[in-house]
Amino acid sequence: MSSDFVVPKDDGVLVRLRVSPGARSTGLQGTYGEEALKLRVAAPPVGGKANAEAERFLAGLVGAAPAEARVVKGLTARDKTVFVGGVDVARARGAISSHLP
Repeated sequence: MSSDFVVPKDDGVLVRLRVSPGARSTGLQGTYGEEALKLRVAAPPVGGKANAEAERFLAGLVGAAPAEARVVKGLTARDKTVFVGGVDVARARGAISSHLP
């Protein structure tokens, strides 16, 4: 499994995602190619709700405060990059890998 979906950035990490909104539940579904994670979110793609759910889920997954996660690329697209502050690459990769199917 490749870990190119998590890269260091300043005082945190960038995580590349392929987001599918409107799912029954929020969760990781595996990898999307070699450089992104597939994430289903239980929120509609309206009014930033899917982005907020992706940020909340990812922050919780890696043990960061919800306010530390924010979509920095792809606000209106399915392919997103999320910055999570206060987390190093090893911690993020470990937490994410342990939750992949």
